[in-house]
Amino acid sequence: MTTNQTEEMSTGMLVRRLSENVSRLIRDELRLARLEIAEKGKRAGVGAGLLGGAGFVALLGAAAIVAGLIMLLALVLPAWASALIIGGALLVVAAVLGMLGKVQVTHAVPPTPEEAIRGMRTDVELMKEKARR
Repeated sequence: MTTNQTEEMSTGMLVRRLSENVSRLIRDELRLARLEIAEKGKRAGVGAGLLGGAGFVALLGAAAIVAGLIMLLALVLPAWASALIIGGALLVVAAVLGMLGKVQVTHAVPPTPEEAIRGMRTDVELMKEKARR
């Protein structure tokens, strides 16, 4: 649209076009935010699955090491005492890890669509700048 055409448009028409453009812009930014969150969710899901598999394999390895430690301690103490000592030590480690994990979860920030927010801020600044002119 040329400058002459813009000058010939009424204020009402300009306000209507601005309203339509702002509405379309907001819808597009919200769509971008949804897509960004969906992509992050997919990646988080795959990552969580891989971490779960790694945790399971690590659990099997840890169980083998615990069994070996119990057998090693059983050379000096009765087997039942060896199992109680190793089991108690594992419960202490689990309690410490659980408390540390709880602190991390309570301080976690919810995922935000940073790119969409940045885009909306840029759009708002551009609209403010154009409105000043």
